[in-house]
Amino acid sequence: MIRLRVGGVPEHFNLPWRLAIEEGAFKNIGMDVHWSDMTGGTGQMIRGLETGSLDLAVLLTEGICRSILKGLPAKIVQIYVSTPLRWGIHVPLDSEKTETNQLENGTFAISREGSGSHLMAYVLGDQHGWKLDSLKFNVVGDVYGGLWAMEHHHADAFLWEKYTTQPFVSQKKCDRIGEIRTPWPCFVIAVREEIAIKYPEQLKNLQNVINQSALSLKTDVDAAEKIGWRYNLDKTEAAEWLSETEWNYSGKLYHTEIQGVIQYLEKLNLITTKETENWGSKLFID
Repeated sequence: MIRLRVGGVPEHFNLPWRLAIEEGAFKNIGMDVHWSDMTGGTGQMIRGLETGSLDLAVLLTEGICRSILKGLPAKIVQIYVSTPLRWGIHVPLDSEKTETNQLENGTFAISREGSGSHLMAYVLGDQHGWKLDSLKFNVVGDVYGGLWAMEHHHADAFLWEKYTTQPFVSQKKCDRIGEIRTPWPCFVIAVREEIAIKYPEQLKNLQNVINQSALSLKTDVDAAEKIGWRYNLDKTEAAEWLSETEWNYSGKLYHTEIQGVIQYLEKLNLITTKETENWGSKLFID
């Protein structure tokens, strides 16, 4: 039995993993998958892959691409969620800023350097024509740190997946003044290089299990109710999220879309031209 330590955000996107574990689907292929919720998001998972506390992670495309090109010894196994992520643009409840363009000189709360909340602030700034080198950040750890930072006015804004933060918006712990979508498929599955080399066939079997689990959830007539119950979402909200979300059921790699991520990161000066050389061989398992 191969034991794998897998990390991912405790959000609805990863319900297929939870279900596969609960149903014993991984054990049926000789794998003992231990799941850890990573409330700190992509930045926390990158650190886990770096230190070896995680063998595999389900994390944001832009964050892992940047980290691998900067030297993280990991590989992308496949795109996990093929549709964009809807980020909510959140501000303190008593903020005078009611439009996104008013955030240009503000401070953004981010979970960690290199995280999605960090990189998407650059994407937001780029879309609004801001001076990107003047963006300011406050590292807060996770979504709860972001809420605390806004409440105590240590941050003017915080970007996080909108359905995850909906309960906090409903509870009036913050306000949402807009949205921004990733210009690429949002989540990938990445693995430490050591594991990729050691277990290539087993990783293919793992992909088959998780992709089938995702397809089963997508086609389950009770999926919205299950998602709402597990993730504290209204059934209508869960149904809306499910209708606009597609997992990568076939395991396709989406090279063209990944190339778009690389080009965008280079445009934002978040990676260098030298780092992008031979990006395909750096990012993917041969």
